[in-house]
Amino acid sequence: MAPSTSGGVQSLQRAFDLLEGLADAGGEASLSELAGTSGLPMPTIHRLIRTLVTLGYVRQHPNRRYALGSRLIRLGENAGRQFGTWARPLLAELVDEVGETANLAVLENDEVVYVAQAPSKHSMRMFTEVGRRLLPHGTGVGKAMLSTMPPNDVRELLRRTGMPAYTPNTFQDADKLLHHLGEIAQRGYALDESEQEIGVRCIAVPVRGTAGPAAISVSGPEGRLTDAVVDRVAPIVQRIAESISETLQSHK
Repeated sequence: MAPSTSGGVQSLQRAFDLLEGLADAGGEASLSELAGTSGLPMPTIHRLIRTLVTLGYVRQHPNRRYALGSRLIRLGENAGRQFGTWARPLLAELVDEVGETANLAVLENDEVVYVAQAPSKHSMRMFTEVGRRLLPHGTGVGKAMLSTMPPNDVRELLRRTGMPAYTPNTFQDADKLLHHLGEIAQRGYALDESEQEIGVRCIAVPVRGTAGPAAISVSGPEGRLTDAVVDRVAPIVQRIAESISETLQSHK
């Protein structure tokens, strides 16, 4: 927890700590669970949560557990669009260098959300609508993001989402996926081998230094993204991911 000051600033910090605690818990927690993770006194938590519920940033379930509220969606969507605005010139640079469609995605409420795209100039190209949501175990960007997370956190996420198959190639076993994520972490990039869409291959790299997990990718027909092309393109995707990280740091 960051150092705090007195008065209203301290209350504001504590309120954000509780929102982040709910996010870390998968979007839902009880007051006692928040007390355990935040270290705040129960009366303080109760007072702050009541205010956040009134404002719509937290909602209370009938079982008296608390969840992230709908007013956060607008904030998240606008933050994602701003992130995409900063990254779009670098995604365009990536397309110029590799010739395939480039995407930027973030992990939000256990889902991959695409926040920016630069399309390929090929007549046959991959198109993912900005704003589209998918589960992370079945996408290259999702696997890249999961590879940066502690294994226990990944298991919990998979328990919450399940592992439905997008194609016959989608990972459906948590142990096998976790082993695969270790290989991704060592290699520095993920491959989607027709796991989200048959005939499509994707190279994805995590973007470091973001508030939450994020990744960029290039995707195209597997006939164009051959093994030789992957070996050439992966370092370029890694370099652009580093440039996006540096751009984010400069906007802080």
